Amino acid sequence: MDDISRREQGLPYHYDNPAFMGQQSDYLELLFDFNQTRPNDTDKQNQLLKAMFADIGSGCHIAAPLHSSWGCHHVHFGTGVYCNFNLTLLDDASITVGDDCMFGPNVVLAAVGHPILPVLREHHYVYNIPIKIGSNVWIGANVTVLPGVTIGDNTVIGAGSVVSNDIPAGVVAVGAPCRVARKIGKKDEEYYFKNKKLDVWE
Repeated sequence: MDDISRREQGLPYHYDNPAFMGQQSDYLELLFDFNQTRPNDTDKQNQLLKAMFADIGSGCHIAAPLHSSWGCHHVHFGTGVYCNFNLTLLDDASITVGDDCMFGPNVVLAAVGHPILPVLREHHYVYNIPIKIGSNVWIGANVTVLPGVTIGDNTVIGAGSVVSNDIPAGVVAVGAPCRVARKIGKKDEEYYFKNKKLDVWE
């Protein structure tokens, strides 16, 4: 089986195969242009995002610099997604994000990894497993999401977490490894941060 077929099936393959490299460079050229665009030139930014992403909905904001191994070519965003500075998308496999999600600064979504067996790393093997994030998810600053993870709707991932396993919908999850701390519920209808009381509900 050749590397292209192995890659498509999620099997370990040689990342330095020339069959991938030229194509990848073309996508990275668009990413470079996006990161050099002036902050007020939103028309150009939106044009480039549509050319770069597999899918991107309306009302998305991505603060430069943005980093991506394939220039976002394998990334699917819904509508109203907000990304703070230094989002890193290792999109060797697909990364799918629902509507109205928020990403803090320095978040890494890594849909790629290397085998643990040393000889395979010596021979430049890599594997790709898609990441799926639901709608209305907030991922805090400095979070890393690892290959194959699914995060459910309305969930909050606390700053600095390392998400190595699936996280269900409607929870607050924190830590390294990231684990569910509690469900989102009545307390969150009264307080927005520690003992700070809410005065808005819609």
